[in-house]
Amino acid sequence: MTEEALLQGCINNDPMAQKELYHKYNSKMLAVCYRFAHHREDAEDMLQEGFIKVFSQIHTFRAQGALEGWIRRIMVHTCINHLKRNKKFNENVDLIHATGLQVREESIPSIVQAKQVIECIRMLPIGYRTVLNLYALEGYSHKEIATVLDIEESTSRSQYTRARQMLEEILVKRKIMAKPQDKVSLLAAFGR
Repeated sequence: MTEEALLQGCINNDPMAQKELYHKYNSKMLAVCYRFAHHREDAEDMLQEGFIKVFSQIHTFRAQGALEGWIRRIMVHTCINHLKRNKKFNENVDLIHATGLQVREESIPSIVQAKQVIECIRMLPIGYRTVLNLYALEGYSHKEIATVLDIEESTSRSQYTRARQMLEEILVKRKIMAKPQDKVSLLAAFGR
């Protein structure tokens, strides 16, 4: 089935088209949800909730970008709403550490598997992890993050700074990367 036919079938509530769309994107979108969730079950709940939104809003897709990107944005917003609704975003958020930090950054060696890094990111407190995911991996600006999470822009920046430092410490402790000697970009591998 072509993407146009798939899209039209989903708009017409065709169960076969919906099933095909789900199978085409569910593993990629589960990976997105898993970065925000603490447990696999939470990620699966976010995924299901996200696909319900995809199917109920698919008639609004205007093909001005990729369908996958549109679905991904819905998943990210679903994850954020899930965290807010369950008040998980406010857990373990320590903002006072971000002022006056000397951020040590380190390039992640290319041999490091993305799965190991994602597992280390998942070890961060939920507030830090959410900001890090949105900024470094999803490409949101701090201003956009502040709006989406209903926090101050400076809070987003400070959480990102602290998240990078904590991530570095976890990566060093797990021997995924060496202890940094000089200031270089920790998230260079993520393109940020």
